[in-house]
Amino acid sequence: MAGGFSGAAWSRIRFLDGPVCDGCGVPFEYDPGARCGACLAKPRAFDAARAACIYDEVSRDPILKLKHADRLDLAPMLARWISRSARELIEEADAIAPVPLHPLRLLRRRYNQAAEIARPLSVLTGTPYLPDALVRRRATATQAGRSGSGRKRNVAGAFEVPEARRKQVEGLRILLIDDVLTTGATAEGCARALKAAGAARVDLAVVARVQAVAGLTI
Repeated sequence: MAGGFSGAAWSRIRFLDGPVCDGCGVPFEYDPGARCGACLAKPRAFDAARAACIYDEVSRDPILKLKHADRLDLAPMLARWISRSARELIEEADAIAPVPLHPLRLLRRRYNQAAEIARPLSVLTGTPYLPDALVRRRATATQAGRSGSGRKRNVAGAFEVPEARRKQVEGLRILLIDDVLTTGATAEGCARALKAAGAARVDLAVVARVQAVAGLTI
């Protein structure tokens, strides 16, 4: 067992070791170029993205245990996954920042799973950690079950860099950390807020990315 995984479970995790889209991290069956058609047609607010694995019935187990079952011991393992998949983005980053939770949700959950992953990733890579440079100023409803456009509306204007924290991000290349990438609406909202505060570049690194949203609980 490693990180709570049996050998059989490890062999079933779909790690993204092959070519991926530089813009959103979606895997390619072969390497057709730097960006997928969707990213070429409509570039994201974040500059590049990487995911360690595909979000499916195997990989979601440790992610949901960290998120909802107080399994904070799994966070360092997930950080190591990101350290491999996002190696190039980490090397270029000036700082690491987690996708924030609204204070009311943080009070209920007692911790932010993105922060729990970002903190050991900072220690592992030696990249400075900015735990509170970005805040969620509006309590949004859950994103689960919403369409892509619905997710964008739900988080519109929800994130900001407080005035007192702007100097922490001005001119810097920020690596945003989250657990799962679905439509990218949350990450784009965060990227827009960081860039509005003067960040030079915002990249995204997640544990897993969704290929098909239907039927999977996040």
